[in-house]
Amino acid sequence: MPIATVNPANGETLKTYEPMGEEELERRLQLAEATFRTYRTTTFAERARLLNKAADLLDQDQQEIARVMTTEMGKPVKQARAEAAKCAKAMRWYAERAERLLAIEEPDESDVQDSGASRVRVRYRPLGPVLAVMPWNFPLWQVVRFAAPALMAGNVGLLKHASNVPQTALYLEDLFHRAGFPEGAFQTLLIGAGAVDGILRDERVRAATLTGSEPAGRAVASTAGEMVKKTVLELGGSDPYIVMPSADLDRAAQVAVTARVQNNGQSCIAAKRFIVHTDVYDAFAEKFVAGMKALKIGDPLEDDTEIGPLSSEQGRADVEELVDDAKRSGAEVLCGGAALEGPGWYYPPTVLAGITREMRIHREEAFGPVATLYRVDDLDEAILIANDSPFGLSSNVWTRDEDEVERFAHDLEAGAVYVNGMTASHPAFPFGGVKRSGYGRELSEHGIREFCNITTVWQGA
Repeated sequence: MPIATVNPANGETLKTYEPMGEEELERRLQLAEATFRTYRTTTFAERARLLNKAADLLDQDQQEIARVMTTEMGKPVKQARAEAAKCAKAMRWYAERAERLLAIEEPDESDVQDSGASRVRVRYRPLGPVLAVMPWNFPLWQVVRFAAPALMAGNVGLLKHASNVPQTALYLEDLFHRAGFPEGAFQTLLIGAGAVDGILRDERVRAATLTGSEPAGRAVASTAGEMVKKTVLELGGSDPYIVMPSADLDRAAQVAVTARVQNNGQSCIAAKRFIVHTDVYDAFAEKFVAGMKALKIGDPLEDDTEIGPLSSEQGRADVEELVDDAKRSGAEVLCGGAALEGPGWYYPPTVLAGITREMRIHREEAFGPVATLYRVDDLDEAILIANDSPFGLSSNVWTRDEDEVERFAHDLEAGAVYVNGMTASHPAFPFGGVKRSGYGRELSEHGIREFCNITTVWQGA
């Protein structure tokens, strides 16, 4: 894929960029290593001052950068502005709390004495330059949720962003530079995917984080494992959305629409498989399909647009293949089901029923506004279908029965269970998955500690 901004609303190539050469890449790796030696000695107060400044600048730039994101990958501009605001909020959250989250810990006195020590402390120290391989679907948020904790911990960042969002990638480097971070604290590397392996093998790079596809995660994990380097992976998701008889059906159906089509349906944590108890299936399906049909498709730069184009022609083709396979195997199309004619890579909100295990869409992630409906007879069947997936990122449950809540929380194979609400990431809560959705956690205290050397300091009498 060329490094270029291609407007998905019309297919027009707006800007292209040459990949960095080996000499420039080496210069930047040297700079990252040198900057880390001094940046790691800065105080939390100084890092917080810089990160708060970056948040202020991002707020000021919100309108401009939102239009850039929308032009590069097609999300409705209203959602792009919300993404920028969320990033500024996360920066301030870590600026305020990082020192406490990484404070020196003192084990129980009885354990200290039992070890024969007079004092034991546990310290959190930064690792060094961290490579971040990031996707296009949330081109600001995916980066900031890594960068904010990493920079507050004293690490420095090297960003390899998706090749279709180069302007957003360059903006991020400029943002941290304008905020006053030292040169080399956060650098954008305009490189192709083929250059990632060599960078990860470089001894100056101490760890890596990747959000993206399963094949990309496997490649990074393989190299990192060979080099014995820490990684955090956030990969795909095919989240279940379970509706039980006691649920508020109006609210569940309304939220279901947003949960499926947020970001034009291109979100790992979007609800994708709607598993509904037979007692309320027909009523829920009617409300849900009506809500999907009512969404406004159009120019993503218009504030009232709810569904914009998919990010690329290939992305739309992938969605078409999954839907067509399901139709050939007997799935019922309740709405949508075929790409829209005309310019741009638009695909309409689609609901499929009668899904079987033989259909690809039952096992594969549909990265577009396509929902699958399942009818189940009881809670056990709901859990069985929910867990019948190679992914385990998040999950959504709608019930007013506390016993059911506890059962779902205990038995669903996912990194999160959201009850009577839609999955969303928040700086205070750990984010990540199980199975092929990856490993490790972002956000919260867990996220900031992922790229720290957790050091035990033992002192004898």
